[in-house]
Amino acid sequence: MVLDEKSVKKNPFDQFDLWFKDALKLDLKDPNAMNIATSTKSGKPSSRMVLLKDYSKKGFVFFTNYNGRKGKEIIANPHVALNIYWEPYERQVRIEGTAKKLSTAASNKYFASRPRLSQLGAHASNQSEVIENYEVLLDKIEYFKKKFKGKSIPRPKHWGGFCVTPATIEFWQGHKGRLHDRLKFSKKKNTWKFVRLSP
Repeated sequence: MVLDEKSVKKNPFDQFDLWFKDALKLDLKDPNAMNIATSTKSGKPSSRMVLLKDYSKKGFVFFTNYNGRKGKEIIANPHVALNIYWEPYERQVRIEGTAKKLSTAASNKYFASRPRLSQLGAHASNQSEVIENYEVLLDKIEYFKKKFKGKSIPRPKHWGGFCVTPATIEFWQGHKGRLHDRLKFSKKKNTWKFVRLSP
């Protein structure tokens, strides 16, 4: 597979859409899995995997607990980096930009679409906090099962979405001998331009 100046889409979101739809055709458990790196105000980094739930020309959307380490770091320092890799195609997309909370309405809409157990988990888990054992979590799940029995489960205020608005998007296509294609898009005055990077 070749990624070159002639074939690449001139808008990186269109190129991402092309590659993402290719990934959906693969027999992958989570083709929307991506790594997100955050850092504290002082620059201490951390990273973890999340699921890309939506994307558009506005940015890339995922959902999380705002009170967990990830959420707290984003609120304190909105500069983040995303990395998505589809091994069967040897394709990688690297995104750097800033994250902002989604609207209450958008977070409510997505929360309502989640499986009930996932909704309960959002209430039961104090993400990133120390707990004595796994049974503590199971007990809290049972508590919220009883509390919301026969009712719709509301979105907890500490849970919701972020949208990452990219400043740069790099497309990486792997090749033998590590002679990879790398095309990096940057936005300048509302226009996307790309350059080729050496592998």
